[in-house]
Amino acid sequence: MSNALHPENPPAGTATGGVPSVPAHPSAVRYHAVGKAEEVLRFEEIALPALGEGDAVLVLETAVIHPSDLGMIAGTYGRLRELPAVAGREGVGRVAAVGAGVSNVKPGDRVRMPEDAGVWREALVAPAADLRVVPADLPATQAAMAFINPPTALLLLQEFVALRAGDWLVQNAANSAVGECVIQLAKARGVRTANLVRSVEKHGARLKALGADIVVADDKDAAKTIAGEIAALGGKAPRLALNSIGGMSAITLTRALGQDGVLVTFGGMTGDAIRFPTREFIFKNITYRGFWMDRWARTSPPAAVDAAFAQIYAHLRDGSLTVAVDSVFPLAKFTEAIARAGAYGRDGKVLLNGPAA
Repeated sequence: MSNALHPENPPAGTATGGVPSVPAHPSAVRYHAVGKAEEVLRFEEIALPALGEGDAVLVLETAVIHPSDLGMIAGTYGRLRELPAVAGREGVGRVAAVGAGVSNVKPGDRVRMPEDAGVWREALVAPAADLRVVPADLPATQAAMAFINPPTALLLLQEFVALRAGDWLVQNAANSAVGECVIQLAKARGVRTANLVRSVEKHGARLKALGADIVVADDKDAAKTIAGEIAALGGKAPRLALNSIGGMSAITLTRALGQDGVLVTFGGMTGDAIRFPTREFIFKNITYRGFWMDRWARTSPPAAVDAAFAQIYAHLRDGSLTVAVDSVFPLAKFTEAIARAGAYGRDGKVLLNGPAA
């Protein structure tokens, strides 16, 4: 951790906005073959192409490390990149310069780094038409994490069941980044949450502080415990269940659901197949659905995508949503950052700072 930066204390001399300088010899975290990140990733110099008409030069501000990044590097993710590839899917940068004919962005603007090009890089020349401006008044750490986990949580809340204030949902892996976003966004809507975690002792107080109504251990008695606690609070059985684990935990969620409930699976942390109890599946008329944020973002109308991001920006701005940050590393220290991202006891996301931070 010696090379990590405290999230709230960037090093002296870093920029807080404005037009960034483009590194003379920009480098990127790149892989030429799929495999374990620690074995295939290299910090390599990559020459920038000339700035053309309609282009913009971007300099990385802050990027995020996700499990899906490592899955893409390993060749196990649902969508892979042509090799050699630059790693990373999420982050923000600053516009350093624009080519002729560009009017949608200007030097100094903060933008989302283009995902398909790979984000873990110091600089990039990209078509300006593909760029989305990101509010400059948000902290860089929060802005960098605005495009995957928070909108996933938002869409899970609003795309499958028309939840009303006072309704209940139940979710597993509640201490994950998406789980914590679900708790906060649900609270803002008046929706109540029952949350499954491996350790209530470790995670309960933090999740309650975020707005969780119930936090219980994800064990064989969890469904019965949830039913009792919801009843004690005068509530009705959950209408929505959110699953990112699978296996026995999905069975627990199904048993916790009420009549005509919907279970949405958006991840499979254990790798176990989704299982369901036949009795509840039949007699409660439970519906199982799947959700992949990547597909939604690529197939939805641009206006719908922009509207989702606008909601997230508003929540980040008014403080009703905060995504936890464990630590921030310089991009060149990506190896240490990845090790920290996989460490037990991590509290939040691990980020990578670029030259524009």
